[in-house]
Amino acid sequence: MLLLPLSQTTNQNFDIHHRIMPGLTAPSDYSTDPPRHPSLQINSKEPFNAEPPRSALVSSYLTPADLFYKRNHGPVPIVDDIERYSVSLSGLVENPKQLFMNDIRKLPKYNVTATLQCAGNRRTAMSKTKTVKGVGWDVSAIGNAVWSGAKLADLLELVGIQKLTAIAQFKGKHVEFVSVDKCKEENGGPYKSSIPLIQATNPEADVLLAYEMNGEPLTRDHGYPLRVVVPGVIGARSVKWLEAINIIAEECQGFFMQKDYKMFPPSVNWDNINWSTRRPQMDFPVQCVICSLEDVSTIKPGKVKISGYAASGGGRGIERVDVSIDGGKTWIEASRSQKSGIPYITDDDNSDKWAWVLFEVTADILHSTEVIAKAVDSSANVQPEKVEDIWNLRGILNTSWHRIQVQVAD
Repeated sequence: MLLLPLSQTTNQNFDIHHRIMPGLTAPSDYSTDPPRHPSLQINSKEPFNAEPPRSALVSSYLTPADLFYKRNHGPVPIVDDIERYSVSLSGLVENPKQLFMNDIRKLPKYNVTATLQCAGNRRTAMSKTKTVKGVGWDVSAIGNAVWSGAKLADLLELVGIQKLTAIAQFKGKHVEFVSVDKCKEENGGPYKSSIPLIQATNPEADVLLAYEMNGEPLTRDHGYPLRVVVPGVIGARSVKWLEAINIIAEECQGFFMQKDYKMFPPSVNWDNINWSTRRPQMDFPVQCVICSLEDVSTIKPGKVKISGYAASGGGRGIERVDVSIDGGKTWIEASRSQKSGIPYITDDDNSDKWAWVLFEVTADILHSTEVIAKAVDSSANVQPEKVEDIWNLRGILNTSWHRIQVQVAD
């Protein structure tokens, strides 16, 4: 299928084109939402936000689509006609284009194993310190998958933006992703977000326009037919149900870039907050969670397997996972793996740099105690010991030591 040029000036025609030939539409209610796995813990029904049991996360390196956390802001969009579905590529470029799925599939296909994590993962634990605003996620707003599709860097070359470009010819510095998804935070407008142009045009950053997840077409909850995947960055930037890609001079001015997902100190509250004093959060920090035990677990005395996940943003690997079975007095180093039979080594060619690491250690637990896990990434970043030190009013980026209360039965 041919690439169709878009007019730079006739936005009216562009809107008419989309009304007549939408291909992908956003429903006004939740009656057409897809069915979901019965084991998911539902944190919000409308819009649907849910996470799997933590034990499911460590049962496999790749998270199945139906057990991958669901993070929605409105009713799930519907594909009316995949042949008519297209993405506009415009903004501060000389030759805007309209791209259909056939055009995107003709570009080289890449497979990138990457962990996506909601910035609100572990918010529930942070809210125990002091109430925060947001969906109450436990520890499973995270998942790991093989995403397949075209690299954004290849796509941008179609409108004349070369690889490793920081500023496009017409002073574009950022790439904005606009969804067909409508949400109340945008007053009924589309969900949108952006990343710096230098990241978008860097093939090594592995930013994808993904149409497959774990070798299958995307499911509706995960962005069918096309989504952005920005590895190493909070999930809010990996926009689903893509409708438009815009080259812009400044960061996206959408709600989720400017009035949300920013890291404030504990001293800031809703009375004195000034959103403009903080940059939008991008990379996620080093994170580590025990998944083989619940927050309060009763066990028999003896050997206990302690396993979970660890991940860091920005392509940083996991250098070490430490586990304590005496409340943090002494520590044992856990084994780390990504692929069975291949030892995980940080920054090794065999390691998936955007993906989580599964850890495991077996310890003798004879008395009731507190079990703790913490990770260190390849840049020697460590997790904060206390959640109070990183408490923030939106409850994002809770990466404090993960603590489990273990009661040993007689």
